[in-house]
Amino acid sequence: MTDTITNNFLKKVSNKPILLVGPTASGKSKLAMSLAIKLKRHIVNADSLQVYSNWRILTARPTSKDEKIIQHHLYGHKAPDEEYSVGHWLRELSEILKTNKNLIIVGGTGLYFTALTEGLVNIPKISNKVKNLSKKKLNDNGIMGLLQDLDNETLENIDVKNPMRVVRAWEVFHETGKSLKRWQSETELAILPVSECHPLVVNPDKADLDKKIRLRFEQMIKMGALDEAKKNLVNWNENSLASKAIGASELIAHLKGELSINQAIENASIATRQYAKRQKTWIKTRMTDWNDITDLTL
Repeated sequence: MTDTITNNFLKKVSNKPILLVGPTASGKSKLAMSLAIKLKRHIVNADSLQVYSNWRILTARPTSKDEKIIQHHLYGHKAPDEEYSVGHWLRELSEILKTNKNLIIVGGTGLYFTALTEGLVNIPKISNKVKNLSKKKLNDNGIMGLLQDLDNETLENIDVKNPMRVVRAWEVFHETGKSLKRWQSETELAILPVSECHPLVVNPDKADLDKKIRLRFEQMIKMGALDEAKKNLVNWNENSLASKAIGASELIAHLKGELSINQAIENASIATRQYAKRQKTWIKTRMTDWNDITDLTL
């Protein structure tokens, strides 16, 4: 994009919040930082794993240097064993919006942005009893055991390859007696409709993104991701939300002698590409009215 087009874009940006979404390794965080400097804005995290304190490198959280230049919110503020949901995120973001709407909200968790701009399903808290039941059923019968208990409407709309989504749907049904799809039809009003912000997408083509993913994970290793994994090995809990950081289980497996470092890198790269594919699908199907700024350079 030429300097003229870039300047025109910056002139069009009003004081509305900027929402910036993109798949992992798309360069959205770097772009958010550049925009924040030029527009003098704070940055707010919209990534479900960057909220945890124990994975700065592996989740590509902003560096401490970046955090000194621009004020960042909702990054690394949760302990690894804490539960954190889209509801928690919306409540914390709402508090920030009360005093400052001059924000850049950036991340790759499509569900966060959809809940923010379209509304959140107000599902009751899941009890420990139901959580333990779902965990036992998953361990005994695998993901298919959970899928067999779901209603057809939920099955038609759920990503069956995403265990966390399946577990969530199963727990909601067995806690409330209502399917996840029924709850989703009772959505609360949006906190920040698309019309009240600048909704932006960074979405590189697949070939370009695949190259970046492999290079980025290798760079993470050079930056100290393995040392970061060693610190997490002592209290490693594969069932915690923080352990779902892509590359975490692969590096832990390497430290346990179960994988070579090259195999760990390869497996993590594959998992990242699969995740990026799901992100791109969400963007394509749920964010059709967002503005694509993939070619914007600052």
